[in-house]
Amino acid sequence: MFLTLKVKYFHKLLKPLEYIDGKSDWIDLRCSETMALISGRWYFIPLGVAIKLPSGFEAHIVPRSSTFKKYGIIQPNGMGIIDNTYCGDDDQWMMPVYATRDTTIYFNERIAQFRIIENQPRIKFKTVEHLNKKNRGGFGSTGRK
Repeated sequence: MFLTLKVKYFHKLLKPLEYIDGKSDWIDLRCSETMALISGRWYFIPLGVAIKLPSGFEAHIVPRSSTFKKYGIIQPNGMGIIDNTYCGDDDQWMMPVYATRDTTIYFNERIAQFRIIENQPRIKFKTVEHLNKKNRGGFGSTGRK
């Protein structure tokens, strides 16, 4: 099954989004302008697309695994979330970054990736005194012998 997403590109020479079967279900996003970044400052990197997501879906944007090594930038909020209402003609996707060193990111370089997922189901919360389950050992207790 395929979902068809409407995509508006903000630059005619930006490489189009593509889904690569067998590699990953994350889709690469590219910097849509050359940017010189200065260490210690934060920026919004334009990703050159606006996308109409289906109702009930959201996009998660994260850096590629090589982004920090290549450019020395981190995404301060860890992960960007775009809901399906952010879909107007001027709603270009951006990646907030903090530069840990002076660097240049060139037009069309892959710096982020995204995937879409269904929204969380509606949740009700019920207050209880006990969960009636065995304690696992506290936060951060797994993986250490």
